[in-house]
Amino acid sequence: MNTKLYKKVHTQAIELLKAADAENDDMFQKLYEELRQLCVDNETVDRMNHPVQWETLADFTEDSDQAQLYYQKALTSAKEVQANDYLASIYYALAQIQCELNNSKEAVELAVLANKHAAKIADKELKAEVKALLKSLE
Repeated sequence: MNTKLYKKVHTQAIELLKAADAENDDMFQKLYEELRQLCVDNETVDRMNHPVQWETLADFTEDSDQAQLYYQKALTSAKEVQANDYLASIYYALAQIQCELNNSKEAVELAVLANKHAAKIADKELKAEVKALLKSLE
């Protein structure tokens, strides 16, 4: 992964969190738009189109339909680079959205995929969250 891209996205996420915590909607919207534009600008550049940017954008998107579109872009990118950590977290996020929308069948299918990829990574916290989600959907 491009270190410069990761640092930019990470910094942007921290600033978005600060703006949200301060309830500074104007700053949040400005930062959100900068992140969205970064994603759009990088979308057609193979070495710069990484799931981290799309997943982060989706994480800060309040509209569930729009968030799902961004997660799908992240998913496509994660599949291309075979990044199980991103695949697990993206499927998990998509499953959570389906839970919120009361789409249990879709939520289970996505949670199963998240669990499949989580089994291949070291992140114990994400593994536990995925397992808890699956259990809650039983």
